[in-house]
Amino acid sequence: MNRTGLAITFIVGAVVGVVFGVYPQLDIAIAAWFYDPVTHGFVGKGESIVQVRDAATYFIAALVAPAVVAILGKLVMPKRRMLIPGRAALFLSVSLALGPFLIANVGLKNVWGRMRPIDIVEFGGTDRFTPWWDASGPCPENCSFVGGEAATAFWTLAPAALTPPQWRPLAYGAALAFGSGIGVLRMAAGGHFFTDIVFAGVFMFVVVWTLYSAIYRWRRTRLTNEEVEGPLERSGNAMRGWLSGRKRQSS
Repeated sequence: MNRTGLAITFIVGAVVGVVFGVYPQLDIAIAAWFYDPVTHGFVGKGESIVQVRDAATYFIAALVAPAVVAILGKLVMPKRRMLIPGRAALFLSVSLALGPFLIANVGLKNVWGRMRPIDIVEFGGTDRFTPWWDASGPCPENCSFVGGEAATAFWTLAPAALTPPQWRPLAYGAALAFGSGIGVLRMAAGGHFFTDIVFAGVFMFVVVWTLYSAIYRWRRTRLTNEEVEGPLERSGNAMRGWLSGRKRQSS
């Protein structure tokens, strides 16, 4: 999560944004690689693809589970040591909630009216194609831009950032490969265009980079584990006190 990585991400986003903004038909051309004109369908609709997507969901859930359990455990048992350090639990849980959930799925996908490849006229659908920058498409909700599953897969950059320094380049590479792979699967199913996947990766890198910097690096905002765990412990104690008071009142 250094500035070089952020600079590369911005360059990739700028190049793809400009090229596919000037030549939007490139998105259709790439989507056509996965379209079978004989069957009039996309090739990535099989049961095996669904199983891979389900496995990816379970994998991501397993990665964030320690953070969620650590936070809930601290609230339930305030005096006990957290399962993982407080900063790590905060970073993992907030980055997942903010990036894939709020920005991608609740935000962009519900306001950016881009139809999915499977829905446009060029691939047997009934709706019009819009380039990545045009939010005025006819899609009412859960639209194509950006890729929600791809954004969630690219979130694995967050746990990669917490690996030992000597393993981080490999972990980052694996996270990028994982996100790209899930993105290709969604493209093969006619669910997303190439630019949907690229910008899912760009946005997630920026989210993860910003949160990592705010929690671990920037002098004015960085936190210690104690500063994260302290409010959780006080909240847990307050909850226990309130529950004890309710029990006394009912007895």
